[in-house]
Amino acid sequence: AARIIQNMDPTADPCKDFYQYACGGWLSRHVIPETSSRHSIFDILRDELEIILKGVLETSDQGDREAFQKAKILYKSCMNESLIEQRDSLPLLEALRMVGDWPVASADWNKTKEASWSMEEKLSIMNSRFNKRVLIDMFVWNDDRDSSRHIIYIDQPSLGMPSRDYYFNGGNYQRVREAYLQFMITIAKMIREDKNVSRDDSFVQEEMAKVMELETEIAN
Repeated sequence: AARIIQNMDPTADPCKDFYQYACGGWLSRHVIPETSSRHSIFDILRDELEIILKGVLETSDQGDREAFQKAKILYKSCMNESLIEQRDSLPLLEALRMVGDWPVASADWNKTKEASWSMEEKLSIMNSRFNKRVLIDMFVWNDDRDSSRHIIYIDQPSLGMPSRDYYFNGGNYQRVREAYLQFMITIAKMIREDKNVSRDDSFVQEEMAKVMELETEIAN
């Protein structure tokens, strides 16, 4: 409550400028950091919480319950940069193998993988193993009609880019769209190289253009 009062401007007349009255104190004390596109009380609280969590995760795990031990193991694995560098692209290649490989990063996917590839199976693996929903979003949540029970919801998923505007609008949106396509092309080339698949830039560009076309249709 004290923080909310501090972020107000009681000298402003709320009938004339309610925004200044409600947020004037905040505006006079804060600027958006150069590293952020937004800044609010929630961003400050998140940063403060991350500092606290960092301290907790770096303490000894002796005597911790199992859930805390798992959290600390996960944190240490993320901080072990030397091992991450040593493993290089292997974790990504293993993830691709689990979801049926990637046609653009394969020399003969249509011949060796397509016959046994099942979209329903791969979508469930993406959801259960990687918490990634593609084409269809599915989750369990409270039933709006009966709060005493939970039900399965089926919804549209998020897009590859933040919103549909990025797929259709010009200006900065178009520049992001072009960079997004180039990013996909670059990643596909890197994976082909790591898998020792022959270089075929025109094939990669054609395939990624198809991906972009599909995403645009979904956004539409």
